[in-house]
Amino acid sequence: MKKITYIFSLVLLFACVQEDHFGLSPYGNIKKFLVSNQAGNAVIDADNLMVTVEIPGGVELTSLVIQELTLSSFATANLTEGDVIDLSDDATIIVSAEDGSVHSWTIKSFVASATPQLANGDLNAWYKTSSGYYEPGTDAASTIWGTGNPGTQILGKTATTPHDLGNSNLAAHMRTYDLGLAGVPLKTPIAAGSLFTGYFDSDKLDPTDPEAAVIFGTPFTGRPDKIRFKYSYVPGPVNKDRNGNVLDYDDNCDIYALLEVRLGGTVQRLGTAWFRSDANQPDLVQKEIEVVYGPLDDSYPDYMRAEGVDFVAADSATYMLPTHISFVASSSYAGAVFAGAVGSELIIDDVEMVYEEE
Repeated sequence: MKKITYIFSLVLLFACVQEDHFGLSPYGNIKKFLVSNQAGNAVIDADNLMVTVEIPGGVELTSLVIQELTLSSFATANLTEGDVIDLSDDATIIVSAEDGSVHSWTIKSFVASATPQLANGDLNAWYKTSSGYYEPGTDAASTIWGTGNPGTQILGKTATTPHDLGNSNLAAHMRTYDLGLAGVPLKTPIAAGSLFTGYFDSDKLDPTDPEAAVIFGTPFTGRPDKIRFKYSYVPGPVNKDRNGNVLDYDDNCDIYALLEVRLGGTVQRLGTAWFRSDANQPDLVQKEIEVVYGPLDDSYPDYMRAEGVDFVAADSATYMLPTHISFVASSSYAGAVFAGAVGSELIIDDVEMVYEEE
């Protein structure tokens, strides 16, 4: 038990170190940037001190609100979260490093597509982390995708990996692993492979709660009618709960997308698309799931409605644009509570938003 606690303590310690720092820090970078109505992740060019953001057409650019502004450690800026910024033309944010050096950042905006797709939705781009495992995206700064690997790799398991389909086509391969003796002290017998839009915040790492460190969602302003993807799934042979009891039903994969409106510190669900299945599907096939806008009635499964979810009112849901999308896939639907079948394997590829043809 002391060894496990020590390992996690080291992870938490090193996760807090954002940039090498000796003496007064010279770093004056913008690490994350988000304004109201932003349509996708900001593109941050540290070499040229430039941030570029997408804003949907029709949005008033003169009074956007900064919702997130993360800087280099020990740096400060002339603007902060909650301030209004005018992006009708190029704007400037002055970042002062701890050593007193001044860095003038240019903030640019452009009109977003009315039918946006998820960046790297084909899952062909993967980058190698400093710990030696791979994550989806071209690099950590720009990717919209996260996995549970930062939490499981310290126990020697990377449950989500790139999968080569041939002809330079990669996909995401998720597998449910037995954590063996490493999971016994904390009653965490399995680790399920996962893929999601968002990121893993190592500062919030909790070995007993896999979702504690997961920040779901990425900026998104489209209204797709369906979500299309390719998948294969083979459930493991024996499905068990957290205590090792054999369950009388098979494991399920989970693939879903939630369109959300996040404004003023509140989150409302606008659209729901969900696919949960225990079917043995060893070959890669294409699947489409409908996006249902507004509240869900009793005809939908409980897991889609979820207790405590605040839905956008039905009348507003017919026209409102989301601010974020959370796309999630897992090899074991109950992996967050450490239930699942060891050996369950989910492969997913070519995630696409489908819009009604005009």
